[in-house]
Amino acid sequence: MSTPVDDPLARERSHLSSSRSALRAMREDVEALDITDVTANWVNAEVLARQIEERIKALADLSDTPLFFGRLDYLHAPGAEQAEGADGERFYIGRRHVHDHDGDPMVIDWRAPVSQPFYRASKKDPMDVALRRRFGYTRGDITAYEDEHLSDPAEAARTSKLLQQEIERPRVGPMRDIVATIQPEQDEIVRSGLSGTVCVQGGPGTGKTAVGLHRVAYLLYAHRERLARTGTLVIGPNRSFLHYIEQVLPALGELTVQQATVDDLVAHVEIKGTDDATAAVVKGDARLARVLRRALYAHVTMPTEPVVVVRGSRRWRIPAYELEELVRELFDRDIRYGAAREALPQRIAHAVLVQMERSGEAPDDRVQDAVARNSAVKAAVKAVWPAVDPAKLVLRLLSDAEFLAVHAEGILDEDEQKAILWAKPARSVKSAKWSAADAVLIDEATDLIQRTHSLGHVVLDEAQDLSPMQYRAVGRRCTTGSATVLGDLAQGTTPWATRSWREALTHLGKQDALVEELTAGFRVPTDVITYASRLLPHIAPGLTPVMSIRENPGHFEVRPVAGPKDVVEACRELLRHEGSTGLIAADTRVPELAEALTEAGIPYLGPGEETTQDTRLTLVPASLAKGLEYDYVVLDEPQAVVDGEPDERTGLRRLYVALTRAVSGLIVTHAAGLPPQLASATLH
Repeated sequence: MSTPVDDPLARERSHLSSSRSALRAMREDVEALDITDVTANWVNAEVLARQIEERIKALADLSDTPLFFGRLDYLHAPGAEQAEGADGERFYIGRRHVHDHDGDPMVIDWRAPVSQPFYRASKKDPMDVALRRRFGYTRGDITAYEDEHLSDPAEAARTSKLLQQEIERPRVGPMRDIVATIQPEQDEIVRSGLSGTVCVQGGPGTGKTAVGLHRVAYLLYAHRERLARTGTLVIGPNRSFLHYIEQVLPALGELTVQQATVDDLVAHVEIKGTDDATAAVVKGDARLARVLRRALYAHVTMPTEPVVVVRGSRRWRIPAYELEELVRELFDRDIRYGAAREALPQRIAHAVLVQMERSGEAPDDRVQDAVARNSAVKAAVKAVWPAVDPAKLVLRLLSDAEFLAVHAEGILDEDEQKAILWAKPARSVKSAKWSAADAVLIDEATDLIQRTHSLGHVVLDEAQDLSPMQYRAVGRRCTTGSATVLGDLAQGTTPWATRSWREALTHLGKQDALVEELTAGFRVPTDVITYASRLLPHIAPGLTPVMSIRENPGHFEVRPVAGPKDVVEACRELLRHEGSTGLIAADTRVPELAEALTEAGIPYLGPGEETTQDTRLTLVPASLAKGLEYDYVVLDEPQAVVDGEPDERTGLRRLYVALTRAVSGLIVTHAAGLPPQLASATLH
């Protein structure tokens, strides 16, 4: 049955159906591949089989995810640099490339150059686009479309209703991709080149996390071979956050990106202890890198005895002064401690070979290697440049006041040294109650000894909470690659939180990074962000407040309550709306609220657990709220959130984070008084 000529929606549905069939055929073609006769050995067979398996997964058709979300109709054939186009040709823009049996494209990958005008074209600069069409979907089926005639001067510019609906659409489950709603300023960051590092300062709801993830997807598209060789990594603040974002890249067909926390990267020892704020701040200071370097290289001692190598009936003597020259030369080259230690026996062996040649012998490389393994040479190297275990080095610094004082002189004052010394020294690496900050110090020491493997690209999210030493740990993972740094200075909730991006980027080793600022709020309602922004003068003076561009002002209320039962009732009210609800509270109040929810018969989840249609409420400790979003939020007892932190500024920053997790509505409940920074701004 043919599609009626005058029914555009039916034609688009038909194209969607044909595209799904074509994608299914592409998948079946890959599944039918026979690699029996094309692999030389079992290793090649395993690699090829794994690549085929990943390709099959990448071609999955997710029934609830639109295969394409837009269409571009060009006025003219693009020039030589866009040879894909033709006069009057149209392109359907989607999450991945789909072609028919003849190889003709049915859906163009959103990352392709020809797709760029879908995000960048405007009435002022139509980029040769006659028409941009957006599609509205319900459970994977096209139910609406909306056209913009960009090259028609008679048509006034207007806000896309479908775009607004997609941005404001309620969500249940993990974070979604934003390929259908990427804005021009976001697209510019997404498509920035692989060679440069980009730092994105973005307030709540500006889409910085999504921009970072989509930049990874774009870079994998544009530089797939290189990044397949060097690797990519997304670093998040905690496991809950990583679980929340883990479906974004697979939905875009990217399955190879690794995810980790900073603690995962530096997991050299088991974490059994914690630091107080003062100790953590000192241990996180970049000056500790100098202390560690001093302590490590103090193990090197200048030789005072010659080395005598016996080979057969001959004795070869390298005097102490010549050995000292070899050691100083390695020092001057400033190479890793371990690399220098490995090079020293070869240098000594070479000096022996020079003497052999002068005496008329003709030694070769095998002789040099044999001399390097000689017991006298090995003993000399052990005495001059001994092996050092990084964990034992840090253990001694934190346990031995005299050892620390010697190597921290002129770097740390007496109070700082006392702050990081253990009250009860540990007997061994295994029995020590290592803290998270200690593990970072061990990672620094490990890198001083042996170079850390570097990746092609690293995304660092919620970066404002990292200490200088943590920045150094991340920077080691991309010394030969680039990075995307994402964060908001106003949301720094650690005592060592970043005060300026330039300072942070210096510690990361990316001083020349481009700093971009996103100030348009797509997710947070106007009333909510206006209320939360009252805290900015107290937590991040000079930072540009986020301006919500939401047409829907959202629901906002500050409500005095008598106790937990009233908080539970506020949750019940919000659960009547579609979408997810988060109950955010100071960590110490979570058990009491959990008990009240259970008594009321309201099921709830913990952060990181996936919401469902039956269980849409998540009980979130304020310390884990960062990076998460919910359609509706009940924020319990703001003053308790502030009081739960070691100082007022950190507490107010934690409160700012908690206030800005809502996408559609926020109820602030309080039995105690509000923080004075908010009280004067109370809206009812």
